[in-house]
Amino acid sequence: MTRRLLLSYLALALLVLAGLEIPLGYIYARGETARASQNIERDAAMLAEITEENIEKDQLGELPDIAGDYAGRTGGRVVVTDKQGIVLADSHPAGRTGISLAAEADIARALRNQPTVTTTTDSNGTDVLAATMPGASGTTIRGALRLTYPLDEISVRVHRIWGALALVGACVLAAVALVASSMARWITRPLRTLEAATNQLADGHLIHPPDATTGPPELRSLATSFTRTATRLQQLLKSQQAFASEASHQLKTPLTALRLRLENFEPYLDPRAHHSLDEAVGEVERLGRMVQGLLALARLENTATTPEPVDLDAALTDRAAIWEPLAAEQYVTLDITGPPAGQVWAIPGALEQIIDNLLANALRVSPPNTTVTLNRIPGGELHITDQGPGMNATDRERAFDRFWRASDSHHDGTGLGLPIVRHLVDASGGTITLNPAPGTGLDVAVRLRPVIRQRSHGGRAPRSDPEPARTR
Repeated sequence: MTRRLLLSYLALALLVLAGLEIPLGYIYARGETARASQNIERDAAMLAEITEENIEKDQLGELPDIAGDYAGRTGGRVVVTDKQGIVLADSHPAGRTGISLAAEADIARALRNQPTVTTTTDSNGTDVLAATMPGASGTTIRGALRLTYPLDEISVRVHRIWGALALVGACVLAAVALVASSMARWITRPLRTLEAATNQLADGHLIHPPDATTGPPELRSLATSFTRTATRLQQLLKSQQAFASEASHQLKTPLTALRLRLENFEPYLDPRAHHSLDEAVGEVERLGRMVQGLLALARLENTATTPEPVDLDAALTDRAAIWEPLAAEQYVTLDITGPPAGQVWAIPGALEQIIDNLLANALRVSPPNTTVTLNRIPGGELHITDQGPGMNATDRERAFDRFWRASDSHHDGTGLGLPIVRHLVDASGGTITLNPAPGTGLDVAVRLRPVIRQRSHGGRAPRSDPEPARTR
C-alpha cells in the first residue's frame, strides 16, 4: 500500500508539472522566436538606413566594414546589394560580391520597397531567420540589405530553458517523493502493525498489539477497536480453555460415581430390571465418551497446529495392530491392502486419531465374519471400507454434523467421531469424503498432501515445505 500511495502522489505531481511546464516551455519557445524576429527586423532596418546613406554618398568601400563589424558582434550574416540586386558586400567569408541576387524573392521584394521577415534555408543548408529590408529614402530605392541569423542559436536557448524546466520538475518530483514517502509510511504504519497483529491473532496469541499512537485518526481508532476486540476474544478463548480443562476433571468424577452407584444397584434389583440398569449404565458410558469428544474438539479448535511429515504406512500398520484384538473378538478381519503410500503432511498425532476413529466406527457397524479393508494408495490417499449397513446419500451429507446419528442407528456412538476426523483432516490440509462401498457398507476416503521429495544435484532428497500453521 505504501508503494501505491507513493506512486499516486508522484503521478499527481507529474500531471501538475506537465500541465504547468509544457505550456510554459512552448510559450517561452514562441516568445524567444518572436523576440529574435523583432531584433533582427530592427537591426536589419537600422543597417539598411546606414548602408543606404553610404550608397547614396558613393562610399561603397565602407559597406564591407559595416557588414563585417555587425556579423562579428552578433554571429549573423549581412548581404548588401545595389538597386539592381548586385551584391556590394557580404560578411560571410565565402560570400562573393558582384553577383546578382535580383532573382531571389526577398531581394526582389525589397527592391520594390517591401520588407520581408521569414525563416528559410541558406546556401549552406542551415535553417536561418532572415530579414530583408529596402535601402530607400522615401520612394527612392538605392539598394537592399539581407540579415540572416542561424536558428541554431535560438534552438540552443530554447533547449536550455527546456532543460531548466526539466531539472526543476525533477527536483520537485524528488521533493514530492520524499514528502510522499514519509506521509505514506505515516499513513500505513498502523495498517502494517494491524496486519502483524492480525496474523498473531490468527495463530492464537496477540503478543504485540497494533500501534494506536501514529497515523491518521481513523486508523488509530481502528487499531484501538481491534486491540479491544482481540483482547476480548483472547479472554473468551482463555475462558473456554479453562472451562474445558475444568470440565474434564469436574465431569469425570460424578460420571464415574454415577456408574458405580448404578452397578451397585444390581444385587438389589429385581432381575426384570437388570436390562434397564444395563441400558442406564450404557448411557452413562456414552455420556462420558461424549464429554471426552467435546473436550477433544474444544482443545483442537483452540490449538495452533503446523502439519509435519508422517509415515502413513507405519501409522496404518501400528493402529491396525492395536485394533486387531478387538476386531477378532467381533469376528471381524482387518486387511491392509495397496502399495506403500509414503509420507504425508499431518498435524502431530492427527493421523493416529483419524485411523482410530474411522476403525472404531467401522468395527461398531461391521457384522461378524466380515472384513474392514484399509486400502492405501500412493499420493497420500487412504480408504477404510466396511461391510456394514452403509449410509444413504442424505445420511452421508449430514454425517459430519456434531451429535448427528442415523435415524436407524442402534449403536452407542456419540455423533462426534466423524466431526473430529474431519477437523483433523482439514487442519492437516487434506479432504475426507464418504462414498458407498461396492455391494454394501461405507467407503471413507481420506486424502492428505503427500511429502514430495525432489532429487537435488548433490544426490540428497530435500523435503518440501508444509503449508503455514493453522489455528483451530
